[in-house]
Amino acid sequence: MKDKILAIEALQMPWRTEDPFLFAVHHLDYYPKGNEKMGLDPSQATDRVLGQDFSNKNEYSMYHGKTIPGFPYHPHLGFETITIGKQGFVDHSDSLGGAGRFGAGDAQWMTAGKGIQHSEMFPLLHTDKPNTLEIFQIWLNLPSQSKLAEPHYKMLWNESIPKIEEVDTNGKKTTLEVYAGSYKSNQAPKPTPDSWAANPENGVAIFSVKMEPNAEWILPASLNDRVHNTLYFYNGNTLHMEDTKIEVNHLVKVLPGKSVQIINGDKEAEFLILQGKPINEPVALRGPFVMNTDEELNLGFTEFRKTHFGGWPWPQTEQVFDRAKGRFAKYPDGSSEER
Repeated sequence: MKDKILAIEALQMPWRTEDPFLFAVHHLDYYPKGNEKMGLDPSQATDRVLGQDFSNKNEYSMYHGKTIPGFPYHPHLGFETITIGKQGFVDHSDSLGGAGRFGAGDAQWMTAGKGIQHSEMFPLLHTDKPNTLEIFQIWLNLPSQSKLAEPHYKMLWNESIPKIEEVDTNGKKTTLEVYAGSYKSNQAPKPTPDSWAANPENGVAIFSVKMEPNAEWILPASLNDRVHNTLYFYNGNTLHMEDTKIEVNHLVKVLPGKSVQIINGDKEAEFLILQGKPINEPVALRGPFVMNTDEELNLGFTEFRKTHFGGWPWPQTEQVFDRAKGRFAKYPDGSSEER
């Protein structure tokens, strides 16, 4: 029924989100072969404003990287970033000494809290073939009592992410990956401890969904009628949600607490689902600093100018790790993981 759909909007970068989410973006870059430094050959960097390249020339951007694509170290305050890898690799490093490399199917969850600097670079590991990169980055707000929590960085490895395959009555498959929340008793790994998502009553869920052509599936209802439920349809042709046709590159706001039948069109479809109970607090946002008031923002910027949130302990602005190194995480407490 159309009364289950609150709104349909064209997708524009960054994607529009609802409280408790602040921001969502889908990066898909078809990078060429890398050079010996895991970066872009200078001959391929012409006509780009290096350091501020969002041009998508030749179907990729350098973003804020000058030799290696990505986002060299920059500060965050008062919210969380969730980065989901779909293709390629991301190298993380931060001002607390945390580091890691993650790839397809992995997710990085970082609570900025009272302040952290981090870098997210996209090393072009392959010198003999293209280096396609596809990631989502999602910003999740923190409530006032957690704005100045201790920063925390955690990897959610592909091996720990629930993957559910459902087959409809016609034998068509829908595959779901659960990065936050739960789906039919399949529970995502725990987020960072001070996250709004850490309390199940807040109904935070992040699902990545792929449907075969002509597959049918039921979009799960959010936890209750206070929990927002938004679907971002970014790849495919068309979907029918109940009796409403949805074209690709549109978002759909679903009535909280209601499930919706989806019938895919004749092309494989992919979409992201964000669900969450609103925090319902004022948002004061200036770049990557998010507090409740302008006064708090000013205090945050003053603190950053004094401390640089721990400085930068790494040798490079565009910090990447050895080409041969696999997926790994190194944490500020000295512990580490290898994959």
